Amino acid sequence: MAATARVRHVRMSPRKMRIVANMVRGQRVDYAMNVLKLMPKKAAFVIRKLLVSAVANAEHQGQEDVDALIVKQCAIDNGPILKRWMPRAMGRANRVQHRTSHITITVDEA
Repeated sequence: MAATARVRHVRMSPRKMRIVANMVRGQRVDYAMNVLKLMPKKAAFVIRKLLVSAVANAEHQGQEDVDALIVKQCAIDNGPILKRWMPRAMGRANRVQHRTSHITITVDEA
């Protein structure tokens, strides 16, 4: 039985998050944890924390062999965009868009 964990409104652009998500999609959970622990990106910390939560959900659902779990799905979706203004020269202003992400991780046995 698949276990899922989800986090929403992460203040990081989906484009940056997908770079890290592509590294762990389809991998074994223990391998994915090691890769995320050594990766020097902010997205790796967020995804690793979510992966720990997904494994805990699988254990709570009664999966016997937690060591045999595989990251079946790691979806990074667009969240709401925070629109702000930055002052520029000669009284003008440019719009700055702070993008957010929604992350869903599903783990299941092989």
